[in-house]
Amino acid sequence: MEQIAIYLRLSKEDEFVKDESNSITNQRRIIRDYISSHEDLRSMTVTEKCDDGYSGTNMNRPGMQELLAMVKEQRVDCIIVKDMSRFSRDYIEMGTYLNQIFPFMGIRFIAINDHYDSRE
Repeated sequence: MEQIAIYLRLSKEDEFVKDESNSITNQRRIIRDYISSHEDLRSMTVTEKCDDGYSGTNMNRPGMQELLAMVKEQRVDCIIVKDMSRFSRDYIEMGTYLNQIFPFMGIRFIAINDHYDSRE
């Protein structure tokens, strides 16, 4: 069975903005709603990785490290985030994953609010 990894992140900086749209609960709802509205995703098994209180400026986050281990072990087929900034705020590193690592590993990447799906 194919595996989706959803990744959720909220940084300490986000807490000061008081933007409920970035909350872990809201990110989870947006991603789960997206999955349920796409027939090709509904039958996939979902695993959740979460970093609450971590900056997106580097990849040294516990949930991110677990996700990247899944990638290396080829245990994930699709990664879904609310938007690219939840995955990484380092746009050079983000580009490396989008353009090199994920395509090489055969991983579909979806950033919902950015209207990005690597399959399309």
